[in-house]
Amino acid sequence: MPYTVNKLARISGVSARTLRFYDEIGLLKPAFYGDNQYRYYEEEQLLMLQQILFFRELGFPLADIQRIVSSNDFDKIESLIAHQSRLQSDLGRTKTLLKTIDKTIKHLKGEVTMKNAELYYGFDSEKQKEHEQYLVNEGIVTQEFLNECNDKVKNWTGKEKNAFIQDIERIMDDLIAAIERKEIPSNKNVQSLMKQHYVLLKRTWTPTRSSYIGLADLYQTPEFRKFYDDRHPQLLEFMVQAMKVFAEHELL
Repeated sequence: MPYTVNKLARISGVSARTLRFYDEIGLLKPAFYGDNQYRYYEEEQLLMLQQILFFRELGFPLADIQRIVSSNDFDKIESLIAHQSRLQSDLGRTKTLLKTIDKTIKHLKGEVTMKNAELYYGFDSEKQKEHEQYLVNEGIVTQEFLNECNDKVKNWTGKEKNAFIQDIERIMDDLIAAIERKEIPSNKNVQSLMKQHYVLLKRTWTPTRSSYIGLADLYQTPEFRKFYDDRHPQLLEFMVQAMKVFAEHELL
């Protein structure tokens, strides 16, 4: 049974807007278009969408996903086996986190006693270390400066952290609105949002032109990319371009 965009959106959790965008860029074309110009998807497209979602979950950029799935030697079964292996690895960490949550609840209820170190079983500190090492290795910041930044954030209150997150989310929403209005990254309104983004970052550090551009490049790594792609398929590329325009014209 063919699926319309809205029906596929309901069963997959992918927005109709994103499905239409995938069609526009050639990543996921419908099986056919009806006389009413509606898009219709069949099993082959549903399986391909599943592959796209798996790759997105792993943090692949859309351009890389398109290159992989359109390759002549792309094998769905081999790809699924690779995804399975990765998920099994992640599952082990998730199970550990669930056990930690369960034991913490019992600890707070007075049913068991936890060692302090047990509070953090299952959390992956390596990813944070990798990001920090990347910043240092690329010359974006010095280790001393990074330590200072971490110390400053470490002392934030819960209210300060929430305010920072809310401000970031507001800027993201405003950028998405600009994308929907077909604005370009160098647009005055978009650059005003980048100014707000820059000022917001100054709560933790003061980026130079090169370090702000370096941050834009960092946003394109898999872990960051998923955050932006989940909000809007065009958000990351749009924001990266806008950040680089701002850096070139406003920063030293």
